[in-house]
Amino acid sequence: MKLFYAPGACSLGIHLLLEEIGKPYEAVLLNLREGAQFKPEFTSINAKSKVPTLLRDDGSVLTEYPAIAYYLAATNPEARLLPADPAMAARALELTDFAVATVHMQGFSRIFRPANFAPSEADHEAVKARGREIYEKGLAVMDRALEGQDYLCGEFSIADSALFYVCFWWAARLGHALPANVAAHYDRMKARPAVARTMAAEGLA
Repeated sequence: MKLFYAPGACSLGIHLLLEEIGKPYEAVLLNLREGAQFKPEFTSINAKSKVPTLLRDDGSVLTEYPAIAYYLAATNPEARLLPADPAMAARALELTDFAVATVHMQGFSRIFRPANFAPSEADHEAVKARGREIYEKGLAVMDRALEGQDYLCGEFSIADSALFYVCFWWAARLGHALPANVAAHYDRMKARPAVARTMAAEGLA
């Protein structure tokens, strides 16, 4: 398989899942700052012009973080990336989607791309403030989910990979403090060998 990624982007979470699985794959760096995602070489693979993008061994392409994470978990059951119990598996999917669709897309996107939410530059600071509010509320939800346990669903799952990348953005990129349980989870994740390898491979260590 090939994973198309950008260093430190949301593809970071999928990258670390591939490291957790431990099977051969190729990581293909996409330079988003230079607009590589809009060039024909990549749009012929993913017309959405975004990462993560997974090119599977059969030549088919899979996009969108939750879908890729679920596929990797379902096709590599020995890696135990999803709980065996259906109720807990659903919880892992729920928390993954919340991290991606709410904390990332609603919170982070407002902070870094306010123009997408308000054409008038005069409104951009208000948009950013709303983004920070969404982010903080999202992290508080995750903090409660981690109460009394090391990982979101008790044991490591795809949900933890999604939480990790939004925590990386909040703590390492923006320099903000994480809630206590989330901070402990972030440190716990960084100590995982697969995560450490991923961070090193992306030049983030």
